[in-house]
Amino acid sequence: MSLSGGVFREFLAELRPDVEAELDRRLPAPTAWPRRLHEAMRYSVFAGGKRLRPALVVAAGEAFGAPRERLLAGAAAVEMIHTYSLIHDDLPALDDDDLRRGRPTLHRRFDESTAILAGDALLTAGLTLLAAAPEALDGAIRARAAVVVGEAIGTAGMIGGQEEDLESERHWPADAAAALERIHRGKTGALLTACLRLGGLYGGASAEADGLLAAFGERVGLMFQIRDDILDVEGDARELGKTPGKDAEAEKLTYPGLHGLAASRERLAGLAAEAAAIAGRLPDPGGRFRALTDYLSSRDR
Repeated sequence: MSLSGGVFREFLAELRPDVEAELDRRLPAPTAWPRRLHEAMRYSVFAGGKRLRPALVVAAGEAFGAPRERLLAGAAAVEMIHTYSLIHDDLPALDDDDLRRGRPTLHRRFDESTAILAGDALLTAGLTLLAAAPEALDGAIRARAAVVVGEAIGTAGMIGGQEEDLESERHWPADAAAALERIHRGKTGALLTACLRLGGLYGGASAEADGLLAAFGERVGLMFQIRDDILDVEGDARELGKTPGKDAEAEKLTYPGLHGLAASRERLAGLAAEAAAIAGRLPDPGGRFRALTDYLSSRDR
């Protein structure tokens, strides 16, 4: 593990209690009607994720001078939306997975219909929170926040990438390399990029800075997913908290599957260098953006 990657892990650990408290405050109480649905939502939200997406919101926002209390609502909102995507991704109609974050997936712990509704509820809650908070910000900024994230998770982003990912299982398209880029940029990269841009929006970043955050996010989004693809080949279920080897079993279009492990590692290193160069053009107190690139290159789960 690189020293810089360790710096970002420390930032994740330092931020986590603030994010957990904000999620607890913003989610319906587990005893509120309908109780079973709210229990299911909290089961997945508080399953022990890395909280990477909230960390990107906070890192970018604080880089541009926003106080943390202005950033936590948006950070919680993107984690709700991310958790919705995981719940639905695990469903039998999609990846049909039994394990997430080291314990049974939501549809295994509860049931499939509850999992669908819990995902729907978290998506709705996340978008509503983006539009409603933080109350101290101008309504136009909150509306823009909802648009930035909404576009990232729509058919041109996360959902579109998920669709092409499913279409490509066992039937790789003729131009598989181009399809793979689209899938990863959409399914994973789009929301990660939106988190960085969201933090910049809360911090009053200029249009030029927003463009740099977007370019940085595109690189780190691809880095995240390429590393995920590698870990699916090499990882251990106890470390990953999910079932490894699922991609090969489903004949998914992945970087190691298409290009091999060596070429995948080379692409990861090249993206890390590009991301680090962009980070050098952004305000980066504490070196968090640079540390993020090292963290994504070396993470083991």
